[in-house]
Amino acid sequence: MGPRRPTRRQIVQTGALPLFGISLPSLLQGRELSLAPTGKAKACIFIFLWGGPAQQDTLDPKPEAPVEYRGEFSTIQTALPGVRVCEHLPGIARRLDKVCLIRSMTHTDVNHTTAPHLLLTGQPMLNQGQPLREDFPGMSSVLARMGWGAGNALPPAINLMPHSPDKAPRFVEETHGQGAGWLGPVWQPMRIDANPNSPEYSIGELTPSLELPGTRLDERANLLRSLGAEFGPNQTETSAQAEHRERALRLLANRKAAMAFDLRMEPQSVRERYGMNIHGQSVLQARRLVEAGVPLVTVYWPNDGITNVSVYWDTHSRNFIDLKTRLCPPGDRAFCALLDDLEARGMLDETVVVWSGEMGRTPKVGQTVPGGAGAGRDGRDHWAKVFSCIVAGGGFRKGLVHGSSDRYAAEPNTSPVRPADLVATLYHQLGVDPHTVIRDRLGREVPLVSGEILHPLLSNS
Repeated sequence: MGPRRPTRRQIVQTGALPLFGISLPSLLQGRELSLAPTGKAKACIFIFLWGGPAQQDTLDPKPEAPVEYRGEFSTIQTALPGVRVCEHLPGIARRLDKVCLIRSMTHTDVNHTTAPHLLLTGQPMLNQGQPLREDFPGMSSVLARMGWGAGNALPPAINLMPHSPDKAPRFVEETHGQGAGWLGPVWQPMRIDANPNSPEYSIGELTPSLELPGTRLDERANLLRSLGAEFGPNQTETSAQAEHRERALRLLANRKAAMAFDLRMEPQSVRERYGMNIHGQSVLQARRLVEAGVPLVTVYWPNDGITNVSVYWDTHSRNFIDLKTRLCPPGDRAFCALLDDLEARGMLDETVVVWSGEMGRTPKVGQTVPGGAGAGRDGRDHWAKVFSCIVAGGGFRKGLVHGSSDRYAAEPNTSPVRPADLVATLYHQLGVDPHTVIRDRLGREVPLVSGEILHPLLSNS
């Protein structure tokens, strides 16, 4: 079933009110023809495991450590001889020969709202109390500003941040680094709040059917423009608002582009492979968007609202219960379905997939650290000194384990990797010089990233 025709009221309201979890004119981004993709990769899907997965209970187990460090889980052999992961990541274990596993990520920020700034921008925050608009611009906004996605009716950058069915609090909304920051609102990624696992999820129904005459859509577009020009003296429409409105109208007029949001187009068997849950369907949505030409999609782990004790991957309590039941299984399933689909469609070599949180968890169960939030007897507190992530596709080497942690998964043992290094490498693979100098709002020249390209991780190095 294709998208349904919107009502007259919906067309007009699209210029001002949120529909299906998005407000198109205020969130769609601009594009400039200033740079075309020249790197190995043409797109990136960043699966952000907000909250910080426990490295020793997922990708970097320590089976020889004392039980208070190694935890409750057993380990399983992977596709790489001698490399083991947690028993609750069987899909990743079977596909480890197709990805690059980094076990030595490291930084010092144990704050959930500020640490993501490092992973998403490659830059530290200059002021811990700064508003989001003063952040360094995230990768998605930088790529949009440089012209990625130009000519496509879809926006160049999309953040999938779905609400849970019971509208549980979303601390991820306060996360720094996810937007355009001081680059300006024109380059803010489009944000989708709708739950893709809901039967009512159908962002595509904002698009008029092919039966709607173009002249009528033009008339409604002109009406929106006239409304924008008739604000009072204290409500003047900004250039950003006008630009977003125009892009929203272009999306409304493009039925094919909006079909990328219609998950009903996928066979039920495919949807089930990703998992019939909020995260699984978000990852499937990300694949459809990249396939439709969106260069960068970030999928944020949702607050599923199941427990008030431990939300997201922030397992201060119930660490082993939640990892075993509500975190590892859907995370493993969706990530593996995405890898398989991208490979089967011939897209993996040109699409970078990142699977990472902003930090890890304390080496010892029940350990509390300064700056953290404490830990119950069955939980782990915040820990940024070492954690793990996976990077796949887009010219990254397959079957590589880069770096290692010490015997307690407490600190890097070999080849430490800073978030700035990872972001610099992602920029490089996407054809952008990570040391490109840009000007901030005050006209000061600053490099995109201060990190170094991780050449050992790249297949063409």
